Amino acid sequence: MTGGNDNRRMNQPPSIAGTVALTHWGVIRARGDDAASFLHSQLTNDFSALAPADARLAGYCSAKGRLLASFVAWKAAPDEILLACHASVLASTLKRLSMFVLRAKCKLIDATADVPLVGLAGSAVPGDAATLPAWRRMDIDAGALVRLPDGAGVPRALLASTHQAPAGDSLSLDAWRWLELQSGVPVIEASTAEHFVPQMLNLELVGGVHLQKGCYPGQEIVARAQYRGTVKRRMFLFDVDAAAAPAQEVFHSGDPGQPAGMVVNAAPRVGAAGCALLAEVKLAALDGGSLHLGTPQGPVLQRRDLPYAVPIDIHRAA
Repeated sequence: MTGGNDNRRMNQPPSIAGTVALTHWGVIRARGDDAASFLHSQLTNDFSALAPADARLAGYCSAKGRLLASFVAWKAAPDEILLACHASVLASTLKRLSMFVLRAKCKLIDATADVPLVGLAGSAVPGDAATLPAWRRMDIDAGALVRLPDGAGVPRALLASTHQAPAGDSLSLDAWRWLELQSGVPVIEASTAEHFVPQMLNLELVGGVHLQKGCYPGQEIVARAQYRGTVKRRMFLFDVDAAAAPAQEVFHSGDPGQPAGMVVNAAPRVGAAGCALLAEVKLAALDGGSLHLGTPQGPVLQRRDLPYAVPIDIHRAA
């Protein structure tokens, strides 16, 4: 890839800390005696053993194994689970999930107005929460706090509260979105729904897929991709000296006649011009040449390090 390994260094941004209202997210409430078992039967992660101190990253797939939405989920009460997702997929996901409730004792509603979400970064993450591993939950005076994976070494947490957010410096939404990208955790948006099998977005590498659980929509396809070595595409982190948007195509210099991948999420860079982006690309496209945004002659993508290892040396294919 253009620039070689030198281009894979993680950005070194200025110190990032503060709180921000996550207006690009919404919340679905699942309430009832069967809330956990219903979600267990629909999503990619294990909800049957969800404890009050746990949170879950999970995907919702079509019958073809393509992601329709992704969630950060946690228990708000013994019979209530909250699912945070990108606002652009909330309505369609709520409608589709509701179709499968049938006789289950579970009611699904849009709870966005009742459960505002706040992002905490850096020193704004309370000390007790900062020491928690990712995907753990705790109660604090302001509400329920979910520890998220760090982004660029910066601690992050999701606060769900009807109270006022903790006092502290404000953070821009663009800076928060940049941290989201640096964490390497994908977020399904409306423009990318139904494009990706979970492994294409490394969802199983970041704790979003439970490979031993029972059936859910698309489970056979997800399992086949995992155990038969059919994952030919993976998600990576890039910088680009241009604006970028989800669902933009990515082209490889060695095969300009067809796209080599697609942008999953993008955000303006912190402390530099251009954008950072997560893009799903063919593994074969990493062997040489360059990747370009939008067209075969578009801006060159510079690969950066993700905070976890991605298997790229096996099962490569065009």
